Amino acid sequence: MQPKEIRIVFMGTPEFAVESLKALVDNGYQIVGVITSPDKPAGRGRQLTESAVKKYAVEKGLKVLQPEKLKNHEFLVELESLKADLQIVVAFRMLPEVVWNMPPLGTFNLHASLLPQYRGAAPLNWAIINGEKETGVTTFLLDQEIDTGRIIFQERIAIDENDSVGDLHDRMMIVGANLVLKTVNVLVEGKVETVDQTALINTPETIKHAPKIFKDDCRIDWNRDTESVRNLIRGLSPYPTAWTELIHPDKVEILTAKIYAATIDNLYKPQAPGTLRSEGKTLMVACNDGWLSITDIQLSGKKRMKTDELLRGFHHVNEWAIKIE
Repeated sequence: MQPKEIRIVFMGTPEFAVESLKALVDNGYQIVGVITSPDKPAGRGRQLTESAVKKYAVEKGLKVLQPEKLKNHEFLVELESLKADLQIVVAFRMLPEVVWNMPPLGTFNLHASLLPQYRGAAPLNWAIINGEKETGVTTFLLDQEIDTGRIIFQERIAIDENDSVGDLHDRMMIVGANLVLKTVNVLVEGKVETVDQTALINTPETIKHAPKIFKDDCRIDWNRDTESVRNLIRGLSPYPTAWTELIHPDKVEILTAKIYAATIDNLYKPQAPGTLRSEGKTLMVACNDGWLSITDIQLSGKKRMKTDELLRGFHHVNEWAIKIE
């Protein structure tokens, strides 16, 4: 069987997964079904919103399934009826064995890290938050435990010191799509030589994890050093976004500030962490070893804007202070 004759079921939800699905479609692979998340209410109007993968699949006339539960009998019967030779997973949820073990060629996943490092839901974010200089993408065969299957291929990607997670995401999804194509070909040809992840682990202490990120994880701790705080901001920009709170000493008023970008500024002597300083077009906040100059910000009820634009309408910023927990 030639690679483009195999029947493929693709599973994914966000924009990151669309690039891989698009690469398969553009290269003439036979996609017999697309599995994605159910439509969900979103926005102020709580209107049902389709996933990025569904929008693309519908546009291309592909069959779409949106099961609430992956062990649902009706879904399993329909999935089996697609007679897939191979299943591909990119940014989807954990699959039960009855699903990943269904096709004869198995199921492989594209993961946004160099496994076994950064297993989990947010590998891109945590790589930047932790100040890594390099990451990558991995294709691996699914097995019982999440992100632990035998590795097929890996591709390394450099992280620039100014990269946000959005920048890295956009580069990585293209590299990842190419790796998906490469993986399909070797699986069909039967030439794959996989690597057991345990062979890549020296000691348990060397493994870094990438758990799901919650709101409290995004709160900036100004008691940390400038590089750590800047990495947090980069690793959460543009989503879910690092945040802090501004409090006015004469009012019972607190403003939440989402911070999308900042640079390290060593022109001034260090002051108490959380000290706010505004001069001309700059807005700076002290960390424990120096200052960060905030360059891209969004205050409660306002749009995202460059700091100089904000300061044109926020004339009394020096009267405010950072709320320190």
